[in-house]
Amino acid sequence: MNAPAGNPTRTRDDDAIGTPPDSPTLVPAERYYSPAFAALEVARMWPKVWQLACMVDHVAEPGDYFEYRCGPYGVLIVRGDDGLLRAFQNACRHRGNSVCVGSGSGLRELKCGYHGWTWDLAGALKRVPNRKGFGSLKLSDFPLVPVRVDTWAGLVFVNLDLDAMPLPEYLEAVPDDIAWCRLDDFRCYATLTVEVDANWKTIADGYSETYHIQTLHPELLRCVDDIHAPQQIWGHTGKSDQPYGVQSPRFDGALSDEEVWDAYVYTQGALMGAVEGTPFPADERRAGQTVQDLIAAHTRAFAATRGVDLDWADTDRITRLHQYNVFPNMTLLANADHLTVMCSRPGPDPDRGELVMFLMTRMPPGAPRAKPTDVRVPAGEAEPGVVLTQDIQVLAGLQRGMHQPGFTHLVLSSEERRVINMHRNLERYLDLPRSERASGAANQPPSP
Repeated sequence: MNAPAGNPTRTRDDDAIGTPPDSPTLVPAERYYSPAFAALEVARMWPKVWQLACMVDHVAEPGDYFEYRCGPYGVLIVRGDDGLLRAFQNACRHRGNSVCVGSGSGLRELKCGYHGWTWDLAGALKRVPNRKGFGSLKLSDFPLVPVRVDTWAGLVFVNLDLDAMPLPEYLEAVPDDIAWCRLDDFRCYATLTVEVDANWKTIADGYSETYHIQTLHPELLRCVDDIHAPQQIWGHTGKSDQPYGVQSPRFDGALSDEEVWDAYVYTQGALMGAVEGTPFPADERRAGQTVQDLIAAHTRAFAATRGVDLDWADTDRITRLHQYNVFPNMTLLANADHLTVMCSRPGPDPDRGELVMFLMTRMPPGAPRAKPTDVRVPAGEAEPGVVLTQDIQVLAGLQRGMHQPGFTHLVLSSEERRVINMHRNLERYLDLPRSERASGAANQPPSP
């Protein structure tokens, strides 16, 4: 099968490190546990950035609503009677009570459950019980406070800053770069929120580099090229991509094709409908076919059982995982038949956070839509697959290590440039003095 138009040509010279820097980048460890630093993030960063809140399918019909929380902030997202999507700060204008909690459907108005102040779905105040007790109170003076809201590829983003740059500008090159993947055909069937004893940045760092694969993910290492995984930084966003279905060059070709196949089946066989132990399909193999080609063929066949046609996608489109980071806390993992979106969010203190996974499946065009199922579990009960479970299990130990008196700085390589870029953007939003900034960051591309 020929490569589709725009399919980038890869060479063996593309690697995750790129041009080595003169020295490592040193990031102060206290950023990951200091209450003062977390307070600065709450004051200067979280109210100014675009954040993934939910799926369009959470709020698809008039009267649907979804409450998004990030630290102390709450945003109420509502589909109006007119079909428009709106978002508001989730606070009654009377005494500040949350107007709605959780998510649901069928609302005809927004009524505070404390004293009964009531707004329409467009945020206009309509009723105030015992209004005469307030004297001259004009309803038009107390609408719900609006929040910026926009959508991309079925994802709903919010920004508390009404003067923020538009979402398409914030996402930079990401939408165009991944347009070939037809993200709108995916449906989110569930979200999984995992409560973790770790800072939101500790969580985010784990999906911002491939350096840890060789140690933390030994099974995955047997079926992914973690070395020839080029990265790119745009500003708020960055990207890497990794070929799957091949053994890491670290094995120097020692693994057989059967061993690479077995590792892929064990770590992500569900993507091609293969249960653990599915044998290597030697009898299907045609002359010149690679393990990647066989994985791609099985993935196409599995997609066809759902009515999904993947004939447009060549082997590379199916087996190369494209990973996009969006500052501050989001990553998008995609190939021709796979999409997972992950976010990290701050918890009640700097040593606690949440990992939120949006789990997707590609469906035929015109397939019916449904609200995702939202599930919340503690870290000890989360088992979202071999690799992600390994990622989650290491987080609490990482966070404890940050507190040790002899651990003053993270020491980052250019292979961890997306982690470095997150800190560069963070420094910019927090307006940190030069003395408090990461050292060595000057060798990275400038942020916008």
